Order: sequence, then C-alpha cells, then structure tokens
Amino acid sequence: MNRIKAVLEEKGIKQTWLAEKLEKSYNMVNSYVQNRRQPSLDDLIKIADILDVDVRELMVQTKK
Repeated sequence: MNRIKAVLEEKGIKQTWLAEKLEKSYNMVNSYVQNRRQPSLDDLIKIADILDVDVRELMVQTKK
C-alpha cells in the first residue's frame, strides 16, 4: 500500500502531471494511485523527489 493518492490530493497535483514528470503512462500512475500496482523502489524514490516529500511519507506502515 502507498499514500501517493493522499499526497497528490494534499498538494493539489493531478495524476496526469505526475505521469508526465515520471515519464510513465497515465494508466501506470493511476495503477499506483489506486494501489492496484506498487511502484518499484526506484520509481517510488522518483515520485518522492517529484512531489518534494520524504519517500517514507509515501509508504503505509503495515506492522506495528
């Protein structure tokens, strides 16, 4: 699970913009946002850089 959708909403950024910056298709980014597919670690780091957030902000903790 990831928090890409939440961060995009917080920043008022569209998926199409992120797809363009990430050089991925809209469908791929939409899959990430909808948690149907998880980005590779490299892509997750790129997304964090593009959104100007710490990569940890994009991840959901699964263990307590």
